[in-house]
Amino acid sequence: MGAFNNFGNRLHHYIMIRGIIRKYRIFIFSMSFLSIVILISMYFLLRQHKPLPIYQPNMVNPSLVDSELQHVKRFHRIKEFSMLNQNGDTISLEDYRNKISVTDFFFTTCPSICPIMTDNLLRIQEEFRGDTLIKLLSYSVTPEIDSVAQLKKYSLEKGVDDSMWNLLTGDKEEIYELARKSYLVVEEAEDPHQMIHTENFVLVDPERRIRGFYDGTSAQEIQQLIKDIRFLRKDYR
Repeated sequence: MGAFNNFGNRLHHYIMIRGIIRKYRIFIFSMSFLSIVILISMYFLLRQHKPLPIYQPNMVNPSLVDSELQHVKRFHRIKEFSMLNQNGDTISLEDYRNKISVTDFFFTTCPSICPIMTDNLLRIQEEFRGDTLIKLLSYSVTPEIDSVAQLKKYSLEKGVDDSMWNLLTGDKEEIYELARKSYLVVEEAEDPHQMIHTENFVLVDPERRIRGFYDGTSAQEIQQLIKDIRFLRKDYR
């Protein structure tokens, strides 16, 4: 008799469960389908967003790296600097500490690639305007021409946001050394005063490490740079 009752109870529970499943089958199917879609989406997102590399001097074209650093495989950081910006303010690495920054080298009288590069930095400025974690930095490679007054004139003409973007002028040998020994973007010059211009943008993380190089004249690479900034920003949110 007890066995019969147990069987009856199990049968009753089975019928109840079937009834519940039948009643809510559309909801159960929808939630299952949604869960699968979410899992697949997360999988592809993770595949598309691999961690950005941390560039060391030995990973970069040797012609762009000072011979003293070409063997370095670890711990490369942007070095300290101190220069004047378009407002005559002294800017140092301290102003970029704990920031994600995009850096380039330019000059205000450049008739070729600089206007394109500046336009592309303006695009980045607009993409991240108001985001206090993101900053831009442009070093003049002709500081003897690009005085504070000249940089201010240029910044006003172009629409530079002073709170986000510094245009710097200073000692030319210091700028050349930063380009080769910190940012790893310029070929060796027999005379540092004749520094060769570069179209590279350099993405630097809050720990002063290089996370990417981009052709500042390429719309496609600028789009990738914007994506990489957003991705990097998530790590330092």
